[in-house]
Amino acid sequence: MHKITFFGLGNMGLGMASNLVSAGNQVTVYDLLEAPLELMVNKGALAASDSISAIKDAQVVISMLPAGKHVKALYEKLLAHAPTNTLFIDCSTIDALDAKALHKLVRSNGHRFVDAPVSGGVAGASAGTLTFIMGGSKEEVEQAMPILQQMGKHCFHAGGEGAGQIAKICNNMLLAVLMAGTSEALKLAIDNGLDPKVMSEIMKQSSGNNWALQHYNPVPNVMEGVPSSNEYSGGFLVDLMNKDLSLAMSAATANQSVVPMGALARSLYQMHGLRGNGKKDFSSIYEAYLKE
Repeated sequence: MHKITFFGLGNMGLGMASNLVSAGNQVTVYDLLEAPLELMVNKGALAASDSISAIKDAQVVISMLPAGKHVKALYEKLLAHAPTNTLFIDCSTIDALDAKALHKLVRSNGHRFVDAPVSGGVAGASAGTLTFIMGGSKEEVEQAMPILQQMGKHCFHAGGEGAGQIAKICNNMLLAVLMAGTSEALKLAIDNGLDPKVMSEIMKQSSGNNWALQHYNPVPNVMEGVPSSNEYSGGFLVDLMNKDLSLAMSAATANQSVVPMGALARSLYQMHGLRGNGKKDFSSIYEAYLKE
């Protein structure tokens, strides 16, 4: 059993914290909203009245927040009050430069840090099947691993400081390209009179097979239990994909990487979001190919 403090009970954080409670840990939670705090108390967690009191007995602090500025502001407030040698694990998706700065900030205050962004979506957070992609020293990653395994199915050590963030945005850039291409191919088939269910099965058994066809088909009513068959609700929001694609483009610019497909995917998702689709699942990019 570990004494864990969890910050950020959004769609992802709520499921992650719940799995830590189910694993038998003493979990203290803090969020700006009352509703998720009440849900976690009902599951067996302790709710803190403020961020500093939340960490007074913590061995491990986990954050799942919207952006790097939120993580930095929280840590700057907490670090002087945390028990000596606390292990901080940030599971947010943030800029790799911000993650590197957090490594230095945390260590300069006598603590340990791992950047560990996640993949797997809300369903994976609830089911405890997330993939964690970690950046940090071998020793710190090994210390974080048993905690993360209680919330996920796969844990990878991508490399040193900030490497988890780089690996995450590379994966999500590919995911955006893949989803847009899958949507485009299926719409072409439909426009030429083919059944999207049949076309999906053909591609799944052919060289066009990919993750979207197997697990996350973007065409409504082709696959059960996915956002496209539920009016694109739930899942990974277009707004969040746009955030990750912006991070990917920033990383590409910093290192003069050539990413024409990623840049095109970013433009497609930006237009899709600006048309009022930001709160829909990212597979709704399929709708960008529909005729007016």
